[in-house]
Amino acid sequence: MKTFFTKNSKTPSNLGFGSTANEESKERLINKDGSFNVKRKSLNYFTSLSLYHSLLDMSWPKFFGLSAIYYSILNIIFAALYLLVGSDAIGGSPSGTFSGLLLNAFFFSVQTSSTIGYGHLLPGNTLANIIVTIESFIGLLGVAIITGLLFARFSKPNAKILFSENALISPFQDKKAFMFRIVNARKNQLLEVEAEVNLAINQIIENKSIRKFHKVELEYSRIPYFPLSWTIVHPIDNNSPLKNLDKDGLVKADPEFFILIKGVDDTFNQYVYSRSSYKISEIVWGAKFKSIVDRNESKKKFTIDIGNLSTFEKVDLT
Repeated sequence: MKTFFTKNSKTPSNLGFGSTANEESKERLINKDGSFNVKRKSLNYFTSLSLYHSLLDMSWPKFFGLSAIYYSILNIIFAALYLLVGSDAIGGSPSGTFSGLLLNAFFFSVQTSSTIGYGHLLPGNTLANIIVTIESFIGLLGVAIITGLLFARFSKPNAKILFSENALISPFQDKKAFMFRIVNARKNQLLEVEAEVNLAINQIIENKSIRKFHKVELEYSRIPYFPLSWTIVHPIDNNSPLKNLDKDGLVKADPEFFILIKGVDDTFNQYVYSRSSYKISEIVWGAKFKSIVDRNESKKKFTIDIGNLSTFEKVDLT
């Protein structure tokens, strides 16, 4: 695949999306949640399947839900096996009805797989003892695997950066600027936080509309501490790819800003990352953010109202 480079940077001008992305396109390349808006086809399911990564990346409710389903199905299967080897497979079972036997077999399976063994229910024949041996082994493996996954999920550092719903074109010094605001949604501390903003924009080159990629310059691309909010600003000066665009021209150019935030998690001492993007429908022309920082004089502390992260007011850019 041919790779395109900008004149002043060694960063690939298509940002890794391939030369096809250089064609004029309305599709979003990065979703608001940071995931890539790319679907891969003609790939074998088991080739792309990574159960370990999926179990680490899924949400906590889904993880616990799948764990509960696995646990229930495992015990139902072994309960059925106990019933298949005879009505005397489980000793100490007082009920002679099928539903009662099935229920006792399920609870016996739970006690066996979890190595509880209260002693009231016990294997009643040789085949039942063999199944108990197999289930105990599988149960121990299951506990070890789920424990390992829980530890890996808890020990995996990740960022929870909140982005303002809209980016703004605002007055900035004696010119205009593209800006958006972020805040750390967790109580952990992020240090050495860096921001990188890239832009995909449609430009007319040789009477053909081509999507060009630019790395835009920021007022500040790095801050050593991130205890409050951070308004990330791209001044629209003579070096900006937006320099000749008015409001209508910006809409026609259909820009997409790609945001990459990285910083050091002070708890784990490891880098964490967060991604997002802004399309033209999420960019407000002629507005500025309202302050979300308040000084609490009585407690000698700063206060930030995260609920107002995206609040702005309209201003005149003329």
